[in-house]
Amino acid sequence: MSEARRSAPIADKLADLIGQQITDGVYQPGDKLPSLRELAQLHRYAKNTVVSAFDLLVSRGMIEPRRGSGFYVSQQLRKPRAVDEDSGQLGRAMDTVWLAREQLITQPEVAAVGDGFPPIEWLADMRMDRYYQKVVRTGLGSLFRYGNRFGYTPLRESLVRKLGVLELAVQPNQLVLTHGANDALDLVIRYFVPPGATVLVDEPGYYLLFGKLKLAGARVIGVPREADGPDLAALERILVNERPRLFFTQSLAHNPTGSDLSVPKAYRLLQLAERHNLVIVEDDPFADFKPTSAVRLSTLDQLERTIYVGSFSKSFSAALRVGYIACSAALANDLADLKALIHVSGSEYCERMVDVMLREGRYERHLVKLRQKLGAATEQAQQWLDAQGCEVFARNAQTLYLWVKFPGVEDSLQFAEALLPHGVKMAPGRVFHLDSSAPSAWSRCNVPAMLDPRFQKAVGELLGSTKT
Repeated sequence: MSEARRSAPIADKLADLIGQQITDGVYQPGDKLPSLRELAQLHRYAKNTVVSAFDLLVSRGMIEPRRGSGFYVSQQLRKPRAVDEDSGQLGRAMDTVWLAREQLITQPEVAAVGDGFPPIEWLADMRMDRYYQKVVRTGLGSLFRYGNRFGYTPLRESLVRKLGVLELAVQPNQLVLTHGANDALDLVIRYFVPPGATVLVDEPGYYLLFGKLKLAGARVIGVPREADGPDLAALERILVNERPRLFFTQSLAHNPTGSDLSVPKAYRLLQLAERHNLVIVEDDPFADFKPTSAVRLSTLDQLERTIYVGSFSKSFSAALRVGYIACSAALANDLADLKALIHVSGSEYCERMVDVMLREGRYERHLVKLRQKLGAATEQAQQWLDAQGCEVFARNAQTLYLWVKFPGVEDSLQFAEALLPHGVKMAPGRVFHLDSSAPSAWSRCNVPAMLDPRFQKAVGELLGSTKT
């Protein structure tokens, strides 16, 4: 039997493996693949086997040879993957996992109106490359060790000052640094929520939180969200009948509605919490986008019945993965132990980076610019929506999201499907409900992304066709 014949099945398997990596995005269009020798050594195959696998991938149109340079992922894969794969996903359903995956994909050719982040250029003032050397100078030796279970002490001290500006009085031992706000929520769920426990959430609300609670085996009940905060009449009925322990909510820049909690409703909510022994977990990922005077439950309550969760993902960089929990000192000690059990410690390098960024004078100027840009974009987006005859759930001066009902649209999933061929990705409302199978007329819209001419043209064409 010839060597080529013996190696054919192995070559097929290797070609399938590399092809799957290309499909999954491990290798992007235009990326150079490892050399024949490197792959042969990695998989312990004969070089001829790798050559045969590459020949198969070339015949499938997945890779292309370049004389004297090697093999590259074919550029022809870019367009089919951007449209055909997403069309299939949309056809099946836009669920929690789908939207979570979409947040991790950057496609410049697509108007990402369903995106959860501000434009990258808005964050340019806090580019991390400006701070690398200063981070190293804060203590090179300790960067080779695990960090403190509470998190990097100087950053927690900086957060004491930052939260003090919000009139939230804390000490360093009341702060636990986490791998972003999502990790903070996960720690709270692990600590407080045994399987079968009843937990309250905003509805519509944060889809990843729903997924975490369901994964923990919780019984999740939605509290209807109004333009000025939770529906307190509905909340009181639930508290009387269900006796839940926790209520996860967002007071400001609520995801997905963009609504803010009003002052009267904030006081009444805290009174209900006191009366019914309820702990409120206040998630505030957009703190840097809002005025320091904006009402927060944790500020009014001073962490008596509240747990405050913050993050730097939206205003600095999601790549840093630094968030924090502010709570009582006793709870912080327990959460730090739980964090040590799960993660050992946080990423001290990232925590040092955030601390250096906070201590620079550039940070305050960055916040001023960020709020100005968001305010201008919010006003422009609302004006455009009004001109199209859209219904806006809540109107605030500064918000990254608007909850929008487009005229003539009864199911925003179908609307999203119709926009996808135009290069526009939406976040249909059903994703943000506990029952994601129920149709919703609402869409979560990223405010800066709505100013993209591609989105406005596509929506104008579709709305025009629905009117005729």
